[in-house]
Amino acid sequence: MAETLEIVALGDSLTAGYGLPDGQGFVPQLQAWLDDNGVDATVVNAGVSGDTTAGGLARLNWALSDGTDAMIVALGGNDLLRGLPPEASRANLDAILSTVVGERALPVLLIGLEAPGNYGPDFKADFDAMYPELAREYGTLHETSFLGPLVAEVDMATARKRYVQPDGVHPNAEGVRLIVEAFGPRVAELVARVATN
Repeated sequence: MAETLEIVALGDSLTAGYGLPDGQGFVPQLQAWLDDNGVDATVVNAGVSGDTTAGGLARLNWALSDGTDAMIVALGGNDLLRGLPPEASRANLDAILSTVVGERALPVLLIGLEAPGNYGPDFKADFDAMYPELAREYGTLHETSFLGPLVAEVDMATARKRYVQPDGVHPNAEGVRLIVEAFGPRVAELVARVATN
């Protein structure tokens, strides 16, 4: 029987499951989706609330183990909240992917975010572009926005009421369910890439 694969989810509070009861965060709901869909993989929660791309890079070697088979990288939200320069965020993500893809030869799903307009059009353009450009450069799987599934069928105001916690930032359990439904097939694709790597 094939060995269960290990996927490390490197991220921030969105990955960690901030504000949610046990079992309702992104990683446990994703694990349940994989189990229900017959995908033989274990997801390790390496999400740390408040982490920036720099923080993710700093603990990358701690997050990766010899048994890691693939990685989900979902960082950048706290860089956005702090208005950090997109070129700094990009350099950190580049360094993460250089290690994971370049040195370890592990498949990656890179999950981006979309910048709001309040930092100006140049900031938004640079921030939004870094995820698809890095995904192409490193040949990773890519999803445009962690929070994108929340507004796939309703407007932002409705999504905030239905799917976001009172802090206005983090998805509630139902919001996480939508995110996992959208990204589950991509994670299954990520697992399939391990076999061909």
